[in-house]
Amino acid sequence: MTLAAVPATGSAAVPAQAQGGDAILRRQRVRESAARTYARSFPIVPVRANGMTVEGADGRRYLDCLSGAGTLALGHNHPVVLEAIRRTLDSGAPLHLLDLATAEKDDFTTALFESLPREFGEQARVHFCGPAGTDAVEAALKLMQTATGRSGALAFTGAYHGMTAGALALTGNVAVKEPLPGGGEVVRLPYPYGYRCPFGVGGEAGAGLAATYAERLLDDPSGGVVRPAAMVLEAVQGEGGVVPAPDEWLRAMRRITAERGIPLIVDEVQTGVGRTGAMWAVEHSGIVPDAMVLSKAIGGSLPLAVVVYRAEYDGWRPGAHTGTFRGNTLAMAAGAATLRYVAAHGLADRAALVGARMTERLRALAGELPVIGDVRGRGLMIGVELVDPAAEPDACGARPAAPALAVEVREACLARGLIVELGGRHDAVLRLLPPLTITDEQADAVLDRLADAIAAAARTGGATGAGSATGAGRAPARAADGTAVAAAVAEAR
Repeated sequence: MTLAAVPATGSAAVPAQAQGGDAILRRQRVRESAARTYARSFPIVPVRANGMTVEGADGRRYLDCLSGAGTLALGHNHPVVLEAIRRTLDSGAPLHLLDLATAEKDDFTTALFESLPREFGEQARVHFCGPAGTDAVEAALKLMQTATGRSGALAFTGAYHGMTAGALALTGNVAVKEPLPGGGEVVRLPYPYGYRCPFGVGGEAGAGLAATYAERLLDDPSGGVVRPAAMVLEAVQGEGGVVPAPDEWLRAMRRITAERGIPLIVDEVQTGVGRTGAMWAVEHSGIVPDAMVLSKAIGGSLPLAVVVYRAEYDGWRPGAHTGTFRGNTLAMAAGAATLRYVAAHGLADRAALVGARMTERLRALAGELPVIGDVRGRGLMIGVELVDPAAEPDACGARPAAPALAVEVREACLARGLIVELGGRHDAVLRLLPPLTITDEQADAVLDRLADAIAAAARTGGATGAGSATGAGRAPARAADGTAVAAAVAEAR
């Protein structure tokens, strides 16, 4: 089927199977922007999805370990989510009311506050933002700028907080920031990344040095740091390569900021709603932040984002942060159902248990496959960092990242019916974000397919020095049009 053969009108009503997945992919390449990402990595056209399984227009089925970048806590089309949506639709409730009060919003807010750490939730306020985490980050930063009268911020190496101006300024990824003008004064602090320790020592010593550095820098009258409006951090860096912060370091950041009157904002966009083995990632360390940024899973698969903060910071004037799509009734209904289901069925504990089993097996696999440099994570937020085993290790024993190999592994996974995305400093970390409802059998299948894909890619030479992040010929992490992945899929058929 050619583009010219596609009807000019009415094609949207034609099922994907009838149109042909290849034709849809061709139209996407022609019509959509060069900024598209996942579509390059996974040249498939999903037509049905249930739980962890996605079916493409070609009839092939995949186990989804991306889960909408962590959005689908209960997987695709979970019955409790669908029931909440249908019930809301059938009730005749208005679907869009800006920020007016509704029964659905009241119920969602109740469910949300019930889920929060008690000491935080008892004295909290919530602001509904535009339906993306990046807008909630912007709101949190503006809130603290208003409350403190200051403008700067403290952020961390490896951070990811979104793609709008303020959130992007906080983000650590240089590649997405270089083409753009500056987004405000942000002081970058070292995040404790054990495998690639910024101080070259690793472990608890590295985390301790990171805390000491932050404290000394803030107290140095010639350190160049004007007292900021806030510190913004992730308890587990997701896009940064699934790097969990040590609990002791998080407690140190809370102490350091509290002693200096600096509000602490924790970005729980990806870590929230049971993902890390606790309802909220801050619960592992026991810290009480001044604000939490929430999105992704709180909407039960639909767009929703909020910032929750201590009431003492509620100094905004009416209209200080607005947006047309703050009143997503369906997302609030789906989100309330999801929050309650996760709590009622102990899915955070389940994530901790299954995640520990998967991590243990992956670490055992690292003993057999030297291309696996590190396995880390928390709960069902797992990262596998791929390296060049032929290269010399650094002072901490870490070898150079192997981004070309990681791309090959992602392609090999897709050919085996497994959706896995990349992240990390060099896009060399395989990121596993399965739904919290993953079964033991599905977990085993994920690990079997992943192990086979890594072994196959390593055999074909993807782990050579040319694929190392230190090599001059480093391959881009994302193919230009996904043709390599498509070829792998075609070969698997």
